[in-house]
Amino acid sequence: MSDLATAERPQTASAADQVLLEISGVRKSFPGVLALDGVQFRLKAGTVHALMGENGAGKSTLMKIIAGVYIPDEGELRVKGRALTLRGPLDALDNGIAMIHQELNLMPYMTVAENIWIRREPKNRFGLVDHGEMRRRTQALFDRLQIEVDPDAEVRTLSIAARQMVEIAKAVSFDSEVLIMDEPTSALTEREVGHLFRIIKQLRKQGKGIVYITHKMNELFEIADEVSIFRDGKYIGTHASSDVTRDDIIRMMVGREITQMFPKEEVPIGDVVLSVHDLAVEGVFSGVSFDVRAGEIVGLAGLVGSGRSNVAEALFGVVPATAGQIRIRGEHLTIDSPATAMKHGMAFLTEDRKDTGCFLILDILANMETAVLHDRFVKWGFVQQRALERECEEMSRRLRVKTPNLQETIQNLSGGNQQKVLIGRWLLKQPRILILDEPTRGIDVGAKAEIHRLVVQLAAQGVAVIMISSEMPEVLGMSDRVVVMHEGRVTGIVDRKDADQVRIMDLASR
Repeated sequence: MSDLATAERPQTASAADQVLLEISGVRKSFPGVLALDGVQFRLKAGTVHALMGENGAGKSTLMKIIAGVYIPDEGELRVKGRALTLRGPLDALDNGIAMIHQELNLMPYMTVAENIWIRREPKNRFGLVDHGEMRRRTQALFDRLQIEVDPDAEVRTLSIAARQMVEIAKAVSFDSEVLIMDEPTSALTEREVGHLFRIIKQLRKQGKGIVYITHKMNELFEIADEVSIFRDGKYIGTHASSDVTRDDIIRMMVGREITQMFPKEEVPIGDVVLSVHDLAVEGVFSGVSFDVRAGEIVGLAGLVGSGRSNVAEALFGVVPATAGQIRIRGEHLTIDSPATAMKHGMAFLTEDRKDTGCFLILDILANMETAVLHDRFVKWGFVQQRALERECEEMSRRLRVKTPNLQETIQNLSGGNQQKVLIGRWLLKQPRILILDEPTRGIDVGAKAEIHRLVVQLAAQGVAVIMISSEMPEVLGMSDRVVVMHEGRVTGIVDRKDADQVRIMDLASR
């Protein structure tokens, strides 16, 4: 265990006993969904309080109430003993509460500095924005937090991991007493997670209270002082993190035992379905070669920035390859667009469900049917809508999407349930080749196990699967072979029997 695991706890009992934030009897409903049912929560100064629960348990809804995004239907919120009704995020900030959202909320065409100081821009003596001073303040903040991002860079040019660090810096810049972090490490490498934990340690020593939402158990035990568990919109309990085990928390979260996180099964491996030879996108990656066989799960591993997602995008024609060959069942193909890839039996679950996956203002049915609307369910030029809806409803039940009906707007679902809808979209396509880029990012432990089982079932049916994941246990637990990348090139291909964390990390950092 790293030295972060023994991060300093508050030094005085009085500081630890000061309650910064208290929630009692909070109830919140949306059309057809009771999101929170009389829940409670308490955050002490100088502590990290983890919030655990399956997707749809109510965690993010509660945090949005604390951050002023939602107003509760019932219940009370107190900050330092004072009852408040927060009318919006600015109201929350004025009362010392800042939130880092799971789905990043930065302005893509503004610079990093402009994003951090929006509405708080320093002005010169003429009343105009002093961009030089704003850049200096940003650089000073980044130096304090040891963040290596150019303040003048446009946010759209940054990786998801870099954007996450900018969000964290922005929240810290408000100097709020309560800081809510909703899945802050979902796009971070192990090194960047360690960096974030050092920032959290600094904040805790300053007496800040941090609410930490995560699905990663190892993070909970590494950084949290207390943990509260929610299930189906209800408060289950609060415990010191030192008093519970991983299995205790899972049992409270899901109301059942989960004995096998990675249900990998030996299935017959067939002929080569996809063959990639010397694939390249100029200036991004080059010389990438590997095969994927029917029934095989090939893990694509590497640190953020290694080119994993870029390879997936090239295979699917999002950014067509500039060199190399792609063969599907021996046939040489030019994949110049996603439409071409789909025509040849390929499906691609992208890394960022908000920006490149979901149509947020449309309902679940529209999101799920979009990949098959113009082929399997069209007869004589007409969409067979009833048959299509039946299959979408069956897929929703199969994936256990928590929703009152398929007419619910997808942006009202939790992140994990949005992910299930996107997976359902591609399963309706009945693909021969399935590319999954971070399929369990932001997914709770129960849903992860369900998705892992589903991937194994698809492999057993002869689907060739490429799985990209930043979580090493997932790569090792699910893959038949692991293709490892570093800085745009393949550094090794490791069979399951020879793969371990040390070897993969060695190849990923060469």
